[in-house]
Amino acid sequence: MRRGPVDLSALPTYAFGPRVTTWWGTFSFCLLEGTGFALGVGGYLYLAATNPKWSDDAVPLPLFWSAVFTGVLVLSVLPNFLIKRAAMREDLVKVRLLLVIMSIVGVVLVGIRVMEFAVLPVRWDKSAYASFVWVLLGLHGTHVLTDVVDTVVVAVLMFTRHGRGKRFSDVEDNAFYWYFVVLSWLPLYLVLYWVPRP
Repeated sequence: MRRGPVDLSALPTYAFGPRVTTWWGTFSFCLLEGTGFALGVGGYLYLAATNPKWSDDAVPLPLFWSAVFTGVLVLSVLPNFLIKRAAMREDLVKVRLLLVIMSIVGVVLVGIRVMEFAVLPVRWDKSAYASFVWVLLGLHGTHVLTDVVDTVVVAVLMFTRHGRGKRFSDVEDNAFYWYFVVLSWLPLYLVLYWVPRP
C-alpha cells in the first residue's frame, strides 16, 4: 500500500545538547584538543624525569597572576551554568545579560593571561622547560581567546533580529565548550606552577 508524502513541518528545526550535530563537533574538538594538552603535559613530565639539567632550568613561575586567572576561570563556571540553563529555556533577557557578563569575563581572562606572560622568568627559547611553559600557556590562551571571540559574536547576534530559535542552541554549545576551557586549565595549572616547586 502506497502512502502520500509525510508532513514534517511540525518537527523542530533545532535542538540542544547531543541531539545537535554541532554539539558532536564541539565534543570531538574537545577530545582532539584535550589529547593535545595531554601530549604536551606528557612531554613536559617526560623531560622533567629524564633531563639531568631540568632542575636547573625549571625556575618556579610567579603565582600571583596564575592564581588570579585560575580563580576568575573557576568562578566563571557559575554564569556559564546559568547561561546554559537560560538558553535551554530560551529566556532571551537572561541570555543577553549573561552573554555580556561572559564576554567581559573572557576579555578580563585574556588580559590576565597577557600579564602571566609578561612576568614569566624564562624566555621561550632558553630551554626545553621554557619552551614547554610558553607552548602550554599559549595553547590554553588560544582556547580562551577563541571562546571569547565566539561568545562576543553570539552575544551580538542575540541582540539582533537573529536572536531566536537556533541561536539559543548556539549559546548552549558555546557554554559547553567553556567547561572544556576551564577543566583543561586545572591540570595545566598544577603541572606548570606547582610541579617545579621544591
